[in-house]
Amino acid sequence: MRIIDVHCYPNTKEWIACQQPYVDALAKYWKRAWVPKTEDEVIRDFTDAGVEAILVALDLETTVATPPCSNDFVSAMRKRHPGRIIQAWGAVDPFKGEAAIHEAKHAIQDLGMLGFHFHPIMGHFAVNDRRLYPLFEVIHELKVPVMIDVGTTGMGAGMPGGMGARIRHAHPSALDELAADFPNLTIIAAHTGWPWVEEMTAVALHKGNVFWEVSGYAPKYFQPQLKADIRGRLKDKILFGSDYPSIPYERLLREWDELGYSDDIMERVFYRNAERVLGLGKSGA
Repeated sequence: MRIIDVHCYPNTKEWIACQQPYVDALAKYWKRAWVPKTEDEVIRDFTDAGVEAILVALDLETTVATPPCSNDFVSAMRKRHPGRIIQAWGAVDPFKGEAAIHEAKHAIQDLGMLGFHFHPIMGHFAVNDRRLYPLFEVIHELKVPVMIDVGTTGMGAGMPGGMGARIRHAHPSALDELAADFPNLTIIAAHTGWPWVEEMTAVALHKGNVFWEVSGYAPKYFQPQLKADIRGRLKDKILFGSDYPSIPYERLLREWDELGYSDDIMERVFYRNAERVLGLGKSGA
């Protein structure tokens, strides 16, 4: 079966460095260090799991003053491994104003990236903040999708004040407003949205332009209603994502299999919905 992983990070030293000091805080929270891999090791992980990866760039420069894991970096990694990395999500720091708009156009028009990923908690913003709408208007004009994290995160967890991050920035209601204001913008909610899984379900069902990848959460811990909805009313809405390297592929794929879904549902989740929603054919084009 084809497996399209719509949410993978480069997991190299450049990507880990761009998230400091969140990474050191997460190591304390997880009680284990986050060790970078070489590019070849990352590709081997994708190959061994049999996944076609969509990489995610990251720009938190305004928030944590670290160099981004840039669109050019991620795009170049994709171009070196076109058989395994089929596309990439661009990143723009929305607080960079005109520079963010210029970078958005560069990512799509020059680099041919898929769309954009936003991490509201780490970036200290909510996507329904009207100050960000000039950027979303440009993205809308570019006719590309966005992927937006919902629910809590381990980044800043356990630290005093959560390192200044606010989990409410990633509430599903922000996606609901964005989807209403930009009805032709395809929005992929990333992660299960816990503790607001029911609210995220409501948004995905109500908004025809909102879809959902449930990465970053072990499948065996999916809420009972979510498990039922994946085979039922959400069967055309759910996409597979790993949040690589958060959960090992061996465990992730095994636990998906243990959910006991039919071949039809597994095919929808693992590749058919992504092919339809994101326009990903066999070549990733």
